[in-house]
Amino acid sequence: MSSLREVGVAMLGYAFMGKAHSHAWMDIPVFFWPPPAIPKLIVIYGRSEERVRDAAVRYGYKRYTTDWMQAVKDPEVDIVDNGLPNHMHKDPCIEAMENGKHVVCEKPLARNASEAMEMRDVARRTGVKAMCAFNYRFVPAVMLARKLIEEGVLGRVYHFRARYLQDWIIDPNFPLVWRLRAEEAGSGALGDLGSHIIDLARFLVGEVKAVTGVTRTFIEERPLESDPSKRGRVTVDDAFVATVEFENGAIGTLEASRFATGRKNYNCFEINGEKGSIEFNLERLNELRVYIVGDKATEGWRDILVTESDAHPFIRAYWPPGHIIGWEHTFVNELHHFLRCLIEDKPIEPYGATFEDGYRCAEICDAIIESARSGRRIEIVYR
Repeated sequence: MSSLREVGVAMLGYAFMGKAHSHAWMDIPVFFWPPPAIPKLIVIYGRSEERVRDAAVRYGYKRYTTDWMQAVKDPEVDIVDNGLPNHMHKDPCIEAMENGKHVVCEKPLARNASEAMEMRDVARRTGVKAMCAFNYRFVPAVMLARKLIEEGVLGRVYHFRARYLQDWIIDPNFPLVWRLRAEEAGSGALGDLGSHIIDLARFLVGEVKAVTGVTRTFIEERPLESDPSKRGRVTVDDAFVATVEFENGAIGTLEASRFATGRKNYNCFEINGEKGSIEFNLERLNELRVYIVGDKATEGWRDILVTESDAHPFIRAYWPPGHIIGWEHTFVNELHHFLRCLIEDKPIEPYGATFEDGYRCAEICDAIIESARSGRRIEIVYR
């Protein structure tokens, strides 16, 4: 396969998402052979020279830099993959697109809808491929859920309810990390976790018409990372709850919290329709629970193990039946999709999230914040 094209990748960030995305780029040719192209890890950016140098060796990048501008302008780079904190999404992504680079950006796309709209508009004008990394779209069970809805198996959808719960900041002495500061994160559990379930709501059920929300910050001060003897103010939400009205008449609830004791990464949703229901729990990501009205063969809910059937959209890329896949493979699936769309010049949507999707999610997040502030129902208006 010497004729396979090589595509250069710049990774912005070396921590949690830098690791997940770097692993995915390396694994695309392992699972999807022949791949649309061979990802070549060219340069990785980070603020700490020692740590980014180690990351370059660990992940196999040709070089490293502490200047993100250098990374996004690198002539060997075709794709810029932005896994930086939220306040560093807009400028590097825009600079990359202005330089003709294709872009993958972690969620939430930006700190607010205005920033996200600016990014969306540059993507439109430059015509590059630009994807917002909502990786849970690429869980095979979620793909199956969408397929069942598209095929009318559930009939008319009445309800969507989703919860994304974690507990990693419940200790009041947990430090004031960037995710707890509005100037860097934009919002708290809402943008971090809520953006995922908002995107899944749009992906599975359709556009949101209006929201009513409540937010809460349970611990308002925390120790500073630089000096634990001093404390700083938490300026984002610790949890939110919202009711949602969809344009198609369905209604729903959304909830996210980083104070749900005992929950580590509990992203779950249930959809109820006139002919049946489906239920998903990320902590059992290879399974989808299904209830079909009048199905005498099951007489109730049944668990579909997606790796056991053709329901798994990526089955040929992975293991024999009974050999489950993991969380990290959602990124492999996602970035393979992006790479294929780039090489074959196909649209990212509807299965991948575009910058338009990232922007629309940001508008809904902003509307929930405004509703919580004002106590009013807020209708969603896209610009």
